[in-house]
Amino acid sequence: MLIYKLIVFLPLLGALIAGLGGSSIGAKASEYVTTGLMLVVAVLSWIVFFDVALGDSQQFSVPVLRWIQSGGIDVEWALRIDTLTAVMFVVVNTVSSLVHLYSIGYMHHDPHRPRFFAYLSLFTFAMLMLVTSDNLVQMFFGWEGVGLASYLLIGFWYKKPSASAAAMKAFIVNRVGDFGFALGIFGVFVLFGSVNLSSIFAAAANYLPAVAEHGAEAAATGEHAAVAGDVVLNLFGLHLDKAGAITAVCLLLFMGAMGKSAQFLLHTWLPDAMEGPTPVSALIHAATMVTAGVFLVARMSPLFELSHTALMVVTLVGAVTAFFAASVGLVQNDIKRVIAYSTCSQLGYMFVALGVGAYGAAVFHLFTHAFFKALLFLCAGSVIHAVSNEQDMRYMGGLRKHIPITFWMMMIGTLAITGVGIPGTSLGFAGFFSKDAIIEASWAAHSPLSGFAFTLLVIAAVFTSFYSWRLIFMTFFNEPRASHDVMHHVHESPSVMLIPLYVLAVGAVFAGFVFHDYFFGEAYAEFWKGALFTLPTNEILDHYHHVPLLVKWSSFIAMALGLFVAWIMYIRAKWMPSYLANQHHGLYNFLLNKWYFDELYDVLFVRSAKWLGRFLWKQGDGTVIDGYGPNGIAARVVDVTGRVVRLQTGYLYHYAFVMLIGIAALVTWMMLGSSF
Repeated sequence: MLIYKLIVFLPLLGALIAGLGGSSIGAKASEYVTTGLMLVVAVLSWIVFFDVALGDSQQFSVPVLRWIQSGGIDVEWALRIDTLTAVMFVVVNTVSSLVHLYSIGYMHHDPHRPRFFAYLSLFTFAMLMLVTSDNLVQMFFGWEGVGLASYLLIGFWYKKPSASAAAMKAFIVNRVGDFGFALGIFGVFVLFGSVNLSSIFAAAANYLPAVAEHGAEAAATGEHAAVAGDVVLNLFGLHLDKAGAITAVCLLLFMGAMGKSAQFLLHTWLPDAMEGPTPVSALIHAATMVTAGVFLVARMSPLFELSHTALMVVTLVGAVTAFFAASVGLVQNDIKRVIAYSTCSQLGYMFVALGVGAYGAAVFHLFTHAFFKALLFLCAGSVIHAVSNEQDMRYMGGLRKHIPITFWMMMIGTLAITGVGIPGTSLGFAGFFSKDAIIEASWAAHSPLSGFAFTLLVIAAVFTSFYSWRLIFMTFFNEPRASHDVMHHVHESPSVMLIPLYVLAVGAVFAGFVFHDYFFGEAYAEFWKGALFTLPTNEILDHYHHVPLLVKWSSFIAMALGLFVAWIMYIRAKWMPSYLANQHHGLYNFLLNKWYFDELYDVLFVRSAKWLGRFLWKQGDGTVIDGYGPNGIAARVVDVTGRVVRLQTGYLYHYAFVMLIGIAALVTWMMLGSSF
């Protein structure tokens, strides 16, 4: 049991040492302590993965301490260990340890390295708190901890106005989703009388007989699986039967997932998070914060399986997000923003898989995505490091001969994200296995949205291939577009930055081939051991193996089409991008400005909130509260004393006159007061 506590608390120990003692032990010691502890944690995580996920261990809890006991709430701080936890251990700690190691080289000029490494380790601890949670309160604690740490890391260079604004934006937008998550927790407690996951899942199992009553036909036609009689609950002021209450709770939980995982409408914070140092981008986008929403829905699969409506919403939002983010990525020029929108799009794929009930495929893509997305971000950091902190791809080009190792590592990441592989074989990069599984599952799902989702995912796959190869061609091919001075100083990154790239490249190449059968294949049941719940009517795993041949080849065709168009536009006919941008000026600006969501939100929410705040400040607080309260009373006192002070003239007869008035007033009061 000690190993699990070490995995969770060693990052916290590193954060405390670097954060509180960094000024005493120095920057180098802070780097070595935090990175060393994270490497130990990464090794322990793989040991746990082979023992729990690939071994015979079943789900169990590791108690830490008694936490909250109040009325009907009994919350214990415990670590829930099962296959899903083991997978997240590997994802979070492998990427985090490599990001720590990479940062030693990337941040070596920064004077505040102890604070940076303390934030990285704190971020990791918060994410581990989230993925090991045995109850929803503990999960919310980790959820908010991740939000706090992301705020600190995105705004690490807080003297830079854009970084401070991006950190604030991420924090505020996530609060919208977190509000829904909190309401969802309240709803779960009202519905099941507990926030402990085991109790919730056991209570949800009582709804299963209702599914049997409706039969397979009801499930196929999309009726509520959770109908359990005419019991009515008053949930948030709404009178709902149990099916409606579960749907409401699932939608509220999904609202929280939308915020953390930057899904459509709550996505605007994610690209701006690029203002933080590049290692932060790799950590946020590959392994920690954005995967929290996917983990939440997967963990709560026993509830989501009982609400067909909630799963439909998840599918819809995921498909729209995948298409939207991929379309915006087509025209971005900042190398990190291209990869950021890629993250947003890939998360949409994961949510489509969750929505169609292919939970294993969703977590599988989360697993493979962590390797190739972290690889892409760290390679982007290596490129930026090489070209004197330039991030605009229009000022790059011709770098493959100058930084060949970074070039080939980024090629591997691109081959993985675009899903290069041969359908029907075991030949392919990591993204080929996981992304194809989602596309095929979306087609195979018996859902009214399956065709819609499949179409958008295939289009998004074309876009993904195009903007990924566009990034490669603009950055590494053609003639250099940077100044002679910049090109003169271009150099390969040091070994401490290249070693993490090698490790991640291995995952980007082999993770799909090695683990496909476990996550979403023949060994599915033995691997997950009930960590992911599906109803008996959920036959997506079987249907996924019987899709038409054209569906199996759709992802490969999309990848090849995107590659071909990108090669034509950026290698063969380099005049074409500017020509098309001028010919379709409106569409180009629409995509370049991210569908104008930032501008729309600025008008609807930011300006109105500022106007309301200014009105309440000036009129409410200044005029009403202060005017009639402290300031008003003080002004009246000043007025009275100003008049009274005029009596102090220095003439004796004035004082005698005032004394006579006072005596007269006193006698009058005594005469009249005695009658009452």
